[in-house]
Amino acid sequence: MSKPELAICGAEGAPAYPGIASHEPDAAVARADASAVGKAMDALRALVPDPGSYLSESDFFEARWRESFWGPNYARLLAGKRAYDADGLFFVHHGVGSEDWNFDGFTRVTGAP
Repeated sequence: MSKPELAICGAEGAPAYPGIASHEPDAAVARADASAVGKAMDALRALVPDPGSYLSESDFFEARWRESFWGPNYARLLAGKRAYDADGLFFVHHGVGSEDWNFDGFTRVTGAP
């Protein structure tokens, strides 16, 4: 039996607060940081093409989030979510069923059940 491994890639910076002088977010730095993290993750994915992830320690921009965070269980979890939380009361970014909602969690996407 193999031992699970953990790798965390991230960037850091001072807190950013829109509208507060000297604490404004720097979009150029954020994009550069996101690009660097993406490149590091690409190198890891080349070694481990089908990794797992903890949702709370995940890449906010993960394109394959259903597979990365929920794996082969996603369809079953989505069916349960739609059966027991049809109104979408429990919403989290990249959570089960979140594709039915705008990124803010307040507006259903057109055509969503």
